[in-house]
Amino acid sequence: MKTRLLLILLILCFAVIPAIAASCESLSSLTLSDATITLAQLVAPGEFSPPTAAARLSDLRNLPAFCRVAATLKPTSDSDIKIEVWLPASGWNGKFQAVGNGGWAGVISYPAMAQALAHGYATSSTDTGHVGATGSFALGHPEKLTDFGYRAVHEMTVKAKAIIGAFYGDAPKLSYWNGCSTGGRQGLKEAQRFPNDYDAIVAGAPANPRTRLAFATLWIAQAAHKDEASYIPPAKYSAIHQAVLNACDALDGLKDGLLTDPTLCHFDPRVIACKDSDASTCLTAPQIETVKRILSPPKNPRTGEEIYPTLDPGTELGWATLAGPQPFQATVDHFKYVVFKDPNWDWKTLNFDSDVALADKIDNETINATDANLKPFFAHQGKLLLYHGFSDQNVPPRSTINYYKSVVDTSRGTGLRTEDSIRLFMVPGMGHCGGGEGPNTFEMVTALEQWKEQGKAPVRIVASHSTGGKVDRTRPLCPYPQVAKYKGAGSIDDEANFVCELPSSAATK
Repeated sequence: MKTRLLLILLILCFAVIPAIAASCESLSSLTLSDATITLAQLVAPGEFSPPTAAARLSDLRNLPAFCRVAATLKPTSDSDIKIEVWLPASGWNGKFQAVGNGGWAGVISYPAMAQALAHGYATSSTDTGHVGATGSFALGHPEKLTDFGYRAVHEMTVKAKAIIGAFYGDAPKLSYWNGCSTGGRQGLKEAQRFPNDYDAIVAGAPANPRTRLAFATLWIAQAAHKDEASYIPPAKYSAIHQAVLNACDALDGLKDGLLTDPTLCHFDPRVIACKDSDASTCLTAPQIETVKRILSPPKNPRTGEEIYPTLDPGTELGWATLAGPQPFQATVDHFKYVVFKDPNWDWKTLNFDSDVALADKIDNETINATDANLKPFFAHQGKLLLYHGFSDQNVPPRSTINYYKSVVDTSRGTGLRTEDSIRLFMVPGMGHCGGGEGPNTFEMVTALEQWKEQGKAPVRIVASHSTGGKVDRTRPLCPYPQVAKYKGAGSIDDEANFVCELPSSAATK
């Protein structure tokens, strides 16, 4: 009986753990279209050493053994796309998870690959076709800009699947995308332009549409530097933030230091106007005007058309990114090297009328990912899981709400139940892709797996906040437009005491 049981267990083990079809080193001779394998090396447990200082060693310790494959892709004569594919030496879960980039990319996302590998995934990342975190590569190189915009991710995906198939002797049974910021935009672009590349996508805080986001960023910079008196020193951010909480924290029925829906907060910065002398606890008259502009959407001065959503109240502690001593360099690069093609362009000369149409025309959906018709992606049961921190200091969170609504609106009348295919989770108190005063740690990939593989749509995702490595608050994240509402009893730091409910109609406008 024991012998029979052992035999059954062995059969089951071999049934779920794919055999290795080829040695890692043999992949160096793999022939792929427009690609050259530059490295195929088995990495022993805990022995990976990142080739770039951009990767944090703390994220890469104690990795399991894996086959590391690096390749250079050249879909055009001016392309130079670097990719890496990591393949678990044992315990492969049979799936593929590609990971996204941040900013202008220019580097392989090793820490994100490490997380995927640790969960049994074959994983991949690309530098999107250039080295370095600036946009200077785009000047005079339209093909490289196209690589950054979408082609590098698609080509990486195709080649990674081929490498996985060669190593394991079988293609991945499911393919996932996981990215935030630029990685979120990349995920949307994949769903829109290459709907069959991935079965399910996590797109966090998509920096999208990038051209319009660039205008919103410099709208804030121009306000902060209209003149010397307009600049708000970072020492005043905490006072502004506290004034916002004083005005709006209780709007959701609970004073907990978080704004459940900042779009309902109408903050008047005059409440902390300096009475006599200037101080870190008050705002001068010019600074009050700066706050008003930061919290107002950029508009075309001629037509009044809104160009992009604004930052919402609750973001004040992070204003140094966009309203600090210097404008956000990634945005300045976009105008210098992509729109005006002039490294000496002065960001203070940006025209919020004519330059908007120019930037959109030049992009022509190369980087922007605005197509709301996701029917081809949804047609093969593709799942799109969006999330965005409501205290995002870099990318105004309403931009993702707007895109979500556009997909829902576009799908009306098609017979498609969008709730079966796309869900959005807004995260109160979370900054750009993480951090912030609110619960900001959660498992979106796990939620996506359960949705795709088990048909269990996410109706509640638990998020936690930690201080000094210890969890001190948990809250449920709810599918938009639902919000977490306190039951009225128990600790407000325990997610079990909250339910997901639809807010008043005003909250969904």
